[in-house]
Amino acid sequence: MNWSVRHDKKFRLAIGSFIEEYNNKVQIVGLDEERSEFRARSMFDHPYPCTKIMWIPDAKGLYPDLLATSGDYLRLWRVVSDTETRLECLLNNNKNSDFCAPLTAFDWNEVEPNLLGTSSIDTTCTIWGLETGQVLGRVNVVSGHVKTQLIAHDKEVYDIAFSRAGGGRDMFASVGADGSVRMFDLRHLEHSTIIYEDQNHQPLLRLCWNKQDPNYLATMAMDGMEVIILDVRVPCTPVAKLNNHRACVNGIAWAPHSSCHVCTAGDDHQALIWDIQQMPRAIEDPILAYTADGEINQIQWAAAQPDWISICYNNILEILRV
Repeated sequence: MNWSVRHDKKFRLAIGSFIEEYNNKVQIVGLDEERSEFRARSMFDHPYPCTKIMWIPDAKGLYPDLLATSGDYLRLWRVVSDTETRLECLLNNNKNSDFCAPLTAFDWNEVEPNLLGTSSIDTTCTIWGLETGQVLGRVNVVSGHVKTQLIAHDKEVYDIAFSRAGGGRDMFASVGADGSVRMFDLRHLEHSTIIYEDQNHQPLLRLCWNKQDPNYLATMAMDGMEVIILDVRVPCTPVAKLNNHRACVNGIAWAPHSSCHVCTAGDDHQALIWDIQQMPRAIEDPILAYTADGEINQIQWAAAQPDWISICYNNILEILRV
């Protein structure tokens, strides 16, 4: 699930189904302002469940209106109209066509929307470059090529995220089944920096950078009930642990407009907003809590309208006003 960041498509989200079989769907949902309700705009088939969905980080609408999904491959979809979305290209880096290593996640570079990075169960991360070419008067066609592929971890890589540090183009981090958070720089890929390792070597599932202060990131362990806040200037030691959840945490979302607010959600039906500005003092309790009618498996904080947070549970998408 992901919010569109385009200023002319503010209240638009994409959501994917999770059915443990080949046939899945992606739905684009938008606000019908006349009726003040969200309605399904279009739906298309997707092979296997999406491991992540993301709109192109293009607030001004300078690029084609694209949506990316990861699963067996990275796919780019073009929104042609309110009711039609079509596959633009499929990006496949497998040299051996008989085997496909599923992608666990991807991230789209905000500073350079022609760059995407994917993480895979085959221990690698791949950085893709996109081109928008002109074809004989037709609309511009988007295609992609591999800029680099690197072995990022000792085991499966579960998430990847570009950092806003150093200009926001070249730095990214990843987490994986080896329980580590690693930092990379596209300009110096011969080495990486381990900024955190889980004491119990539990796999780390998600990684989320602070939107306003690139020194901070949040991560969480598989089946873990706490969210760990890290400061890249103080490697290996968490600066805070957010541990009010009573069941495993499934999602983390930093506020788009504030460096000290982060939202977490989990199997305890809770979405919690935390104020972390008193770090490194312990943060005991969240400042806001919402209880849903089911286990929350996704949470997103809308970049274009910071008053809105979306959550998913069961087959329901809910939009919450902060």
